[in-house]
Amino acid sequence: MKEPFSWDHYSDQPAIIRDKKLKRKMRLSALPSLIKTFLIALLVLPIAFIVTFFLPRKKISGAEFFGMGVNLNNSPFIAPEMIHELGVKKLLIRLPLWEMDRLDEYIAFIRSFKEHHITVALLQDRQHITNHALTKKHLTQIFTALENSCNTYVIGSTINRAKWGFFSVNEYLNFYTVAYALKKESFPNLKFIGSNVIDFEVHFTTHTLFNLKDIYFDALGTLLYVDRRGAPENSQMGFNLVGKINLIDALMRLSFKTANELIITETNWPIKHTAPYAPTSEFECVSEEGYAMYMVRYHLLAFATQKVACVYWHQLIAPGYGLIDNRDGVIVKRNAFDAYKTMLSHLSDATFKDYREKKGERQLICTTPRGRLNITWNLTSTPIYTYEA
Repeated sequence: MKEPFSWDHYSDQPAIIRDKKLKRKMRLSALPSLIKTFLIALLVLPIAFIVTFFLPRKKISGAEFFGMGVNLNNSPFIAPEMIHELGVKKLLIRLPLWEMDRLDEYIAFIRSFKEHHITVALLQDRQHITNHALTKKHLTQIFTALENSCNTYVIGSTINRAKWGFFSVNEYLNFYTVAYALKKESFPNLKFIGSNVIDFEVHFTTHTLFNLKDIYFDALGTLLYVDRRGAPENSQMGFNLVGKINLIDALMRLSFKTANELIITETNWPIKHTAPYAPTSEFECVSEEGYAMYMVRYHLLAFATQKVACVYWHQLIAPGYGLIDNRDGVIVKRNAFDAYKTMLSHLSDATFKDYREKKGERQLICTTPRGRLNITWNLTSTPIYTYEA
């Protein structure tokens, strides 16, 4: 990344932009797009909210639902072994466009995961946002190089945060248009996941879905973090995790710009006492026990909606928020590693049957080859798995 943008290698995200003059200038230039964002949201969101009460569940299988983020820069040689032990079959791997000089490394890393479905998340920087010729050139190189290894791409990430390079939805739509035009021209078999708004900021999502650009999302991506609200059952503006998913799903189904497939491409909780590796302040961090508990409950709730095709947990190895801590080169599996492995062992072949809430207790009911699976929990407990013949 070029100045004034920089990458925080501890938390694997861009650092805060320190140039306040630049931020003011860019936000002023983005004002027309921002006004458009709020006007579109004002028109569409009330309709989407009403529609949520009438949209049926889909049929999402446990076999396709679970995904994991892995990173070239976090113990890449141990990652395939850990993924094999965990048992997850769908992986999301980030590829920053500003690291094209390392493309061969990324290709080798992606190919090290045998018999896995790989989704590559293409991370943008300001240079690729403003230089469309360069973007087309580099996307062509990536799509060609990975032709036999990957056909699914997340196009852009975290589009509603200035430190990631975008200052407006319009800029993102223009960036996505470059990729989409290239797909139509030369790579028609690729699958593109678009929108990719972080957190529950649905006005931005709405703008990406209702526009006049010649684009189409093969799936709708969202980085649906809820960590700042604590437990996944907690509410924000009256919406808990299930409510948030239902509203985003309604927006997706109302739009003519996307297929009806919703994918959570990133989510996690930051872990206490891991600064500077935690991506947030200590206030939002949770204990390792809380992290494991929230992680499982997040997946159970998302699966219960039957509206999320896949959740990619972010991620396998990361000191501040991963299932594995690798500080000082020492590999330490957190409680969450075993919790994820256990969850996957029960649900990887499960079919949804029912979800119930009563007096603070939640119950997810599924059918499996081993019999009927009942998963129960409350706001202070770890989920319990039991079977009936």
